[in-house]
Amino acid sequence: MKALISVSDKTGIVEFAKELEALGIEIISTGGTYKRLKESGVNAIEISDLTGFPECLDGRVKTLHPKVHAGILAMRSKEEHMKQLKDLGIDTIDFVVVNLYPFKQTMLKEGVTRAECVENIDIGGPTMLRSAAKNYQDVTVITDPNDYEIVLNELKTNGSVSLDTKFYLMNKVFEHTANYDAMICNYLKNERHDESFPNALTLTYEKVQDMRYGENPHQKAALYKEIGKCEGSLTIATQLNGKELSFNNINDTNGALELLKEFDEPTVVACKHGNPCGVGSGKDIYEAWTKAFAADKTSIFGGIVTVNREVTLKMAEEMKEIFLEVIVAPSYEEEALEVLKQKKNLRLLELPSIKVKQPEGSYDIKKINGGIIVQTIDSKLLDDYKVVTDRKPTDKELEDMLFGLKVVKFAKSNGIVLAKDKQTIGIGPGQVNRIWAVKQCVEHSKELIGEGVTNGAILASDAFFPFDDCVEAAHEAGITAIVQPGGSLRDQDSIDKCNKYGIAMIFTGMRHFKH
Repeated sequence: MKALISVSDKTGIVEFAKELEALGIEIISTGGTYKRLKESGVNAIEISDLTGFPECLDGRVKTLHPKVHAGILAMRSKEEHMKQLKDLGIDTIDFVVVNLYPFKQTMLKEGVTRAECVENIDIGGPTMLRSAAKNYQDVTVITDPNDYEIVLNELKTNGSVSLDTKFYLMNKVFEHTANYDAMICNYLKNERHDESFPNALTLTYEKVQDMRYGENPHQKAALYKEIGKCEGSLTIATQLNGKELSFNNINDTNGALELLKEFDEPTVVACKHGNPCGVGSGKDIYEAWTKAFAADKTSIFGGIVTVNREVTLKMAEEMKEIFLEVIVAPSYEEEALEVLKQKKNLRLLELPSIKVKQPEGSYDIKKINGGIIVQTIDSKLLDDYKVVTDRKPTDKELEDMLFGLKVVKFAKSNGIVLAKDKQTIGIGPGQVNRIWAVKQCVEHSKELIGEGVTNGAILASDAFFPFDDCVEAAHEAGITAIVQPGGSLRDQDSIDKCNKYGIAMIFTGMRHFKH
């Protein structure tokens, strides 16, 4: 029996080759793999000795030869195939151990050129893998070093590799090559600055971990990351403490994190079930924390907190007294970390690149039955705004309007946010009509913070007012300024009512539905 070994990832390859050799399997190899095996004492033969043809074109052509592919593709059960091999003087190849040129590592290098990337597109490797996978009944094909042990155990126990294992390994080949080709395709698309949606969309992600379960215990789940640097992403955060992150933890924390990125000033975002429940900005991060916590001391229980400055000891001592699921920050004071680690189950994540936003044009993907719907991310807040009422908003109102608009962008639709002094005082997400969202905001603000807190506050809406009832409710609550996209057939009704009550209102012309 013969094994052809040519790997980019050389993890464990010397040990594996020695084990195969000890089982009487002849080793054939190429290039750097051949050199590594020979230096390590494996009695390998070079591919050119098998083919009788030298490598050429700087190694671009070495395995693309009938003595390689006929040896792999010949079906052992077909007498005609085996007779042809004998007549041609070709031996069978029974094991193909190949993983591909490091295209991903090359693509991600700083300053890499297109020529370098193109040169790292493997040709012979995928061809051998596909050949071996197609003939899986007769050939054991391995792409993943983690599978070496499985193959060796079966060879030592049974003298051969089972058909079930060969079928499993065949499947992994096409996962490997599909991922590889998708990376190349996406790289070329980015190089061409092509932002169109292709006719055939192929996406590739790498598994970070399996999860205990999904949204509910009867659902399976796993976390995958995009191919790339993923700066600012939870997929590259370092976990410093606590239990393994759950599906819901990751989903909720991601929403809080993306909202946090809207702010440059010290800001804290508290989130529950994918919706913000308390957001505060301040002159320093402790003030921001006190505002976010005070905004809703009830809903933050069992929630997520994201912070865009270092977590201080003073903050940690207060956070420790609350049941939180996750805290994410760019860093932690050493003493703060010691305090928070006293809560064994509290998940503490460190993400130095916490402020890095997703590139414009990134995909937002939702699964539907039988397909997916794809859109570019909502990367804008507003381009400009227009004052549509007689009274213009004050500078302070404008500041709070911008703050509220950032928050409502990340509240589920229909969404309304009340804000005052760069603090949310009421959030009404996910209502089936807008007036209910307004009333929910007002009622919650009174219940959670106190009567009169809405006096002088602003109201931000993710979409237009279909009727003027929202303005009426805002006036009754003492709200003095409103920011909304505008665009309703009955906009003038809302404008007239604002003018009647002396409320300032601006239109942004940009809707922020979040379903």
